Amino acid sequence: MRFFCTGAGRWPKPLRFAAALVLALPLCVGVIAAAGPAANATTGCSASYSTESQWSGGFVAQVTVNNTGTTALTGWTVTFSFGGDQVVTSSWSTTLSQSLEYVTASNASYNGSVAAGSNTSFGFQGTWSASDAVPASVTCTPASTVTPAIVTSAAASLPVMQGFTGTFGVALSSAPTANVTVTASLTSGNTGLSISSGATLTFTPTDWDTAQNVTLSANATGTGPATFAVTSSGYTSAAVTATEIASTPAPQVHVSGNELVNASGTRVVLHGMDRSGSEYACVQGWGFFDGPVDEASILAMKSWSNVTAVRVPLNEACWNGESYVNSTYAGQNYINQIKNYVNLLNANGIVVILDLHWTDGLYTGTSSGCSSAEATCQKPMPDAAEAIPFWTSVANTFKGNNAVIFDLFNEPYASRATGSTTTGWECWLNGGTCPGIGYQVAGMQSMVNAVRSAGASNVLMLGGEEYSNDLTDWLQYEPTDPDNNLVASWHSYNGNTCDTLSCWTSEVEPVMAKVPVIAGEIGEGDCAGTYIDSLTSWLESENTSFLAWTWDDWANGCSTGPTLITDYAGDATPYGAAYKAILEALP
Repeated sequence: MRFFCTGAGRWPKPLRFAAALVLALPLCVGVIAAAGPAANATTGCSASYSTESQWSGGFVAQVTVNNTGTTALTGWTVTFSFGGDQVVTSSWSTTLSQSLEYVTASNASYNGSVAAGSNTSFGFQGTWSASDAVPASVTCTPASTVTPAIVTSAAASLPVMQGFTGTFGVALSSAPTANVTVTASLTSGNTGLSISSGATLTFTPTDWDTAQNVTLSANATGTGPATFAVTSSGYTSAAVTATEIASTPAPQVHVSGNELVNASGTRVVLHGMDRSGSEYACVQGWGFFDGPVDEASILAMKSWSNVTAVRVPLNEACWNGESYVNSTYAGQNYINQIKNYVNLLNANGIVVILDLHWTDGLYTGTSSGCSSAEATCQKPMPDAAEAIPFWTSVANTFKGNNAVIFDLFNEPYASRATGSTTTGWECWLNGGTCPGIGYQVAGMQSMVNAVRSAGASNVLMLGGEEYSNDLTDWLQYEPTDPDNNLVASWHSYNGNTCDTLSCWTSEVEPVMAKVPVIAGEIGEGDCAGTYIDSLTSWLESENTSFLAWTWDDWANGCSTGPTLITDYAGDATPYGAAYKAILEALP
């Protein structure tokens, strides 16, 4: 379970692709039918949805259009909304488009005319990943009465953090016959919220099915929610209610003895979760994150009581803008996205741990995660060529903000590469040429030096050997830090070598006596809570911080690793429910 190339060195994450490239559709069960509005007493149609064939991850569906009026149809439009992550891959006998979950299908040139009492049909094929929910309803509208409605992709309530922006999407449900100008405006409520971009949107007959954004700015604390109307002459209006959220600055932390403390010297014990995605989406070429990173998604995290820290894995090739990474998701673009997310988390009172997760370096030895020299998997140690510039840049970006902690390398396993514990720890500390590793290694000391040379005094986390589960020699090989601001990073899962109370007390507790320890990843692979219940009970007794892997809604729940949620609203897996209960029980 340690040998997969993705994630935290244990469980594989499925390749994710942009919605425009991979199309997913639900497996549909049964038939759904809904009558559309009639233009007059003699014109009308209905549509029914049925499954022709289905298999794991994909299916073929058919929609039948029935003329329910007394006169012939000259054309028709069918609309429905998916309830999950479905997207159409191909279709026939229709002009079909999809924007977010909204699907619009109009007649082809040859099947728009349908006699009274007759029917026609069209079909499509698709795939699904996380959800195969069947559309709740299917609506048919005769061509003579098609009125595109304006719809939004935002939830009914859009939270916007003070000093930040929030966006909601606007789209048409079917093609207009001429350009449509849509206007968004404040109609009532909080004057601290204003439209900063997208007040006027234009949809054309040939480019109408791509959602456009309206961006709201929250510049001052308002008195309550605000309602924004989205209107266009002759079209159905929509309304979005936005609420301004007051900021709560995260604590500025540093090390004092064997404790993590805030600026006033009060002990800080962090609790939270890892938020995977920013280590793999960029290098796979389809995004910056996997899932939302807006205010609503952060509030969902905070709804789990006592969440004060989020760990964000990073990819050095994306940050450094290496040539093999899609430039859209690399370099300054990537840096800006990470900065924005860090700032938003901090404004929510959350300490952020930035973790160097995936690095360059060709390694095919023991426990190899992949055979690529690119930053597409976990390596035994970071490479000097890119990791040192990475940490220099990260330090320059976040220095002065001690609500950000730097986790220098996710899960070292140098001893597996070098062949012995001693040479592994020596490689861990000093880097350079290490036995069994075919690239120059960035040791912990050189990464500490890089951060401090940039003028950053941020707390530094250093994970031990054996995927950060072994801290036995951590104190012996602890790097020199002029700021005395080092923390031992420890990862603990059931199935680790050190996964018992006797091991925790004999190997981890001595380190806790000297320096702070943060359990940057905890979890269990059986999607239950037995292991984390006992582990967190002990960590709490030792006043030790912990974060659970991971706040992601990967397909198939926990089968791809310990995932806390089934959706980004915060609905929990069984493992997540156990962790949520642990957080709620904290004093």
